[in-house]
Amino acid sequence: MAAVREPFRGRTRERHQLDRLLDGVRGGDSAVLVIRGEPGIGKTALLHYCLRQAAGYRTARITGVESELELPFAALHQLCRPMLSDLSMLPEPQANALRVAFGFSAGSTPDRFVVGLAVLTLLTEAAGSRPLVCVVDDAQWLDEPTAQVLGFVARRLLAEPILMLFAVREAGDSHLFPGLPELTLEGLTGEDASVLLSATVPGHLDDRVRDRIIAETRGNPLGLLELPRGMNASELAGGYALPSSKPLSGQLHDSYVRRVRALPGPTQQLMLLAAADPTGDATLLWRAAKALYVGREAAAPADREQLLEIGSQVHFRHPLVRSAAYAAASAEDRGTAHLALATATDAERDPERRIWHLAVAATGPDEGVAAELERTATAAQARAGLAGTATFLERAFVLTADPTRRVDRGMAAATASLQAGDLDRARSLVAESAAGKLDALQQARVEQLTGQIEAASRPGGEVPLRLLEAARRLEPLDVGLARETYLQAWWAALLAGRFATPGGDLLEVSRAARAAPRPDAARPCDLMLDGLATMITEGRQAAAPTLNTVIDLYMADQVSDDDWIRFGRGATCSAIALFDFPRYQALSDRQVARVRESGALAQLALSLNLHSNVVAWRGDLAVGEAVVAELRSVKDVTGIRMGSYGGRLIAAYRGHPDELAAIDDELAAPDDGFAADEVRYAAALLNNGLCRYAEAVDAARDATPVWSFMQPFVLSELIEGAVRIGHSDLACQALDELTTLVLPGADWVVGLEARGRALVSEGEEAGRCYAEAIACLSRTPVRIELARAHLLYGEWLRRDHQRIAARDQLRRAYELFIATGADAFAERARTELLATGETVRRRDVTTQHDLTPQEMHIARLARDGHSNPEIGAELFISPRTVEWHLRKVFAKLGVTSRGALREALHTGRGADGSAASFQTISN
Repeated sequence: MAAVREPFRGRTRERHQLDRLLDGVRGGDSAVLVIRGEPGIGKTALLHYCLRQAAGYRTARITGVESELELPFAALHQLCRPMLSDLSMLPEPQANALRVAFGFSAGSTPDRFVVGLAVLTLLTEAAGSRPLVCVVDDAQWLDEPTAQVLGFVARRLLAEPILMLFAVREAGDSHLFPGLPELTLEGLTGEDASVLLSATVPGHLDDRVRDRIIAETRGNPLGLLELPRGMNASELAGGYALPSSKPLSGQLHDSYVRRVRALPGPTQQLMLLAAADPTGDATLLWRAAKALYVGREAAAPADREQLLEIGSQVHFRHPLVRSAAYAAASAEDRGTAHLALATATDAERDPERRIWHLAVAATGPDEGVAAELERTATAAQARAGLAGTATFLERAFVLTADPTRRVDRGMAAATASLQAGDLDRARSLVAESAAGKLDALQQARVEQLTGQIEAASRPGGEVPLRLLEAARRLEPLDVGLARETYLQAWWAALLAGRFATPGGDLLEVSRAARAAPRPDAARPCDLMLDGLATMITEGRQAAAPTLNTVIDLYMADQVSDDDWIRFGRGATCSAIALFDFPRYQALSDRQVARVRESGALAQLALSLNLHSNVVAWRGDLAVGEAVVAELRSVKDVTGIRMGSYGGRLIAAYRGHPDELAAIDDELAAPDDGFAADEVRYAAALLNNGLCRYAEAVDAARDATPVWSFMQPFVLSELIEGAVRIGHSDLACQALDELTTLVLPGADWVVGLEARGRALVSEGEEAGRCYAEAIACLSRTPVRIELARAHLLYGEWLRRDHQRIAARDQLRRAYELFIATGADAFAERARTELLATGETVRRRDVTTQHDLTPQEMHIARLARDGHSNPEIGAELFISPRTVEWHLRKVFAKLGVTSRGALREALHTGRGADGSAASFQTISN
């Protein structure tokens, strides 16, 4: 940013606000402010004011550049460059992510979430010795990954002495950095505007002309400074000029274009080179200028006109000057400038930027440049993720003349855009590619990609059938791709459930997948497809050997990282399908850890959603809430929309209907049958806990699909509710269905089935079945379902007048419910205990419940021995913020050390270490 040479006028309130933010940061607080307004309104001037006031602070600043929009992490590199000497202070995974993102080293693609955490840690380290002020001007021109990372960092500043300021030019519906504190600038008014205008005009200024200029510019400071420069003395003195119909920003741009074109030719060339290279690297600029025979003396006229300053860095007076310098040149001159910059750029150190300049310089199809773009796309992915790959592949597509190769490159660009989450761009590229002449494989890939895009944006409905048809078309062309497409169709059909279009339901997809050709060497995903499809067509018993093979491969870690990321959830769900809770839990834990480490955010959201069910089923509701909170954080960062599976389960176990209703509002799509069934299952569970058995039956009957991972759990709720309202025939029918799902050795579902048999049985048979259910569920981690078996057994014993035995079962149930936080079921157990003549002194759990989900998560990690940096890496916050949270945790729990957390957080204990107590009133 260039220095502002005019005196600062007005903005007293805004300057005081910045002063307060600086004072707060000096005291150790964090602050963020987004300054919004039209071009020339004074955003840059306020940023400079803040930098001048920040004497003794460390500062970092960048300006977004429109031509850099397509180069991921370009602006972030400029911001972090002065701090890269601190890179060794970061945890190695974070440091490596930045090295790869900035092109310093090769490696797998760093995800933006990991890069964001690395930048957060880097800024925190930089602010360790003195407060840090980060200034980002023209943020609307930041490349998307940089904007996303900086937004991520800004939202996580809490206890670091860092001030982040963003200046954003709003245009249309654009609204960067939503939810952050902001300041919207309006024009100068009254004396401030008049004084600034008078200081600009050297001669006489007619009062009416002055008023008209202030009115037409609406007090825009840059307009007040620049518009008079384009008026002659008679116009200023008498106002004899026609008003312009252009918006102010257009008038200012045109004014700058005229001023640039009035400069000597070599100066115009120099300004064009500076505008075409957004790095601000003066050394690179002079190398490119030398290639065009432009000497250093060419800079003087631009400096005199206060348009451009060249020192160790290149600074335009205002971002509009940069765009004006570029717009003032012809297309031929722009191409010449980019070619000179490509020649001046080091091909070894910055190959991506070099080829990008060559690509922009190309005036038509150029196979050499297109091929190099295609080759460089892989390196771009390593640096900037799939968004970078998509950008390079799309430009390669544009520069390709050969029809066949053009379609292939367009499809590759569409695939990368889809994986990067840019669905609109992916759709556009597929449509452009499909407009050409396609061979059979290309046509099949168009159908496959179209289906994948629809599956990502709106799962359910016609999506499974579309993917199924694409898979069939691919069979004779590419067996491996066909089978992957069948697997995508299977998942889509599972999600669509009852809402799948006829012909695309789960049974039809499974039959087609079973009939598909097999590859010579089966990959893990091939075995997964075989097992899941067989389960639907022939049942779990027939599928068990193949699914167990898949589970064993993943448990032994005999699969690639790509298999873990793309198909790991299939291995986890294979364990669910076999009701193997120990391996289900182990695979889910490993999947979340592996995906979190890789930084694949879209997969992390899916993995966390499934994992939240795991921790809820095993009774760790507080941990489950922390997982749901992390999922919410990932969704905020990525924009992914999905309901919270574990969040519903937790709300149901706790007996909180309002929370469950709020989560149900998050349904991703109206034809997502899986989510709809999951909603009804949670409703049945909730209502059974609240003793609203008729409502539980209604919900469970609505949620009994032909096939679902949740089928045994839904049937279990239906049995309990039906028995309680006297619908024994319905309960027995549901039990028969549940019995068909039992697998030998699967204690989880065997226990649920035994519990169901106990509910419909009488006498000794009922007692024997309850004992069997308790024995089976005791061998699993599903503590709440075990507690429910104790509760039902205790209720049955009390009705059978065995009050002493009933108390033992009910006490066990109550203690487990209290320990896990299943409040509604705990109250139901307490009521039953009262009916046996025993009172229950409620233990005080308010202290732990005062902890927020994130505080509880941090406390548990600290209790388990994790350091602050390790906790920060898992929760995507800085170590200093972890320390800030721990101080609050210690105060709430009344402890002074990490060692004391173990007892304070001991499962089933209160804040004072006491367990629930019971007192017998009578026998």
